[in-house]
Amino acid sequence: MLTSSRRRRREEAELGGDEDTQSTKTEPDHLPADEELEICVSTERRQRLSPQEEEALEREHFWKISNTFSCYGTHIHERVKRTETQFKSLPKSQQNLLPNFLSNLDRIRQCIDHNQEILQMIVDDCTDMFENKEYGSNGHRKRTPASTFDMDKLKSTIKQFVRDWSEDGKSEREACYQPIIQEILKYFPRDKCDVANINVLVPGAGLGRLAWEITRHGYSCQGNEWSFFMLFSSNFVLNRCSQINAFKLYPWVHQFSNNRSLTDQIRPVYFPDVNPHHLPPDANFSMTAGDFQEIYTEASSWDCVATCFFIDTAHNVLDYIEIIWKILKPGGIWINLGPLLYHFENLANELSIELSYEDIKTVMLQQGFLIEVERESVTTTYTANSSSMMKYIYDCIFFVARKPE
Repeated sequence: MLTSSRRRRREEAELGGDEDTQSTKTEPDHLPADEELEICVSTERRQRLSPQEEEALEREHFWKISNTFSCYGTHIHERVKRTETQFKSLPKSQQNLLPNFLSNLDRIRQCIDHNQEILQMIVDDCTDMFENKEYGSNGHRKRTPASTFDMDKLKSTIKQFVRDWSEDGKSEREACYQPIIQEILKYFPRDKCDVANINVLVPGAGLGRLAWEITRHGYSCQGNEWSFFMLFSSNFVLNRCSQINAFKLYPWVHQFSNNRSLTDQIRPVYFPDVNPHHLPPDANFSMTAGDFQEIYTEASSWDCVATCFFIDTAHNVLDYIEIIWKILKPGGIWINLGPLLYHFENLANELSIELSYEDIKTVMLQQGFLIEVERESVTTTYTANSSSMMKYIYDCIFFVARKPE
């Protein structure tokens, strides 16, 4: 069951890089479709607001994101309508040079309608669970236009399906997730420990693929995420998808620039590329909803913390370092891969401490971490469109740090 922590939700900063909005072995089905992945709730609350105020803000945020999913089609169709209007404003002689332009826009509209169907399935599933339980009934709430900011977040989330749960995202997963998984296998080998008793935490889990892959190797793994955009979507994949490539999305239909052909813009992506229910017997896999800094306060409780494109989501990365040190068991390891694209750097009225990697490393060493593996150049993309003329390349830091026994 998908629930969430009681806390004031700030507007989420962009998760990772986005070109459009930049600032196997078959195992038996041990998790049937009617058995939901445990998604836990934290009861931690911010002290600045009363519990009632926290709950009210959380409830409003939930329905605001739900509304964004439902308004997707209307919002994107307005963009297509603008393109159509501008094309029709051209001289007839120029319009005649592109006889298929308007019919191509109709094909784009069909893709948008299909995306809306999938997004409505996702949000209906979550709201059915939450109504009259966590956030109350939607009742007669009037649907209001979604903000451009929230719609950009939703478009970015659609691309997360590509990165985490499609064949198209395989190269990114191999570049970002495999180095982390290989270090876990190295430090906690099956022939030297009971991997089911090794507890791994993945903060900023997104749509959950990295945490799922770690669980597939037999480890006990918990993903943590605080964005409702991600939580709605991961719940759908992990709990409602049981057939490979049963669904499709058109993640690039919003991209009107840097296309070599129309087919690039309306290229579908199928998901999930694996059956998420195929996990080992008695797999211990869960997702928590809420703020990493508020939920994880118990000292010496995790054998491994794995962060991927995460530490730059902090208002103050020093807080993350302190928390990870605290929650790791003596002898535990922190594995990190990602850039330092600080998400709150340019947001007004938001604390943002931007440190270089050199500064971060200095603080880690002062904290007591021992750097056991370090690579300062791991090249990867993030939710990249392989057919686009423009891609952002990240030259990431990768390290393994141990908390001494």
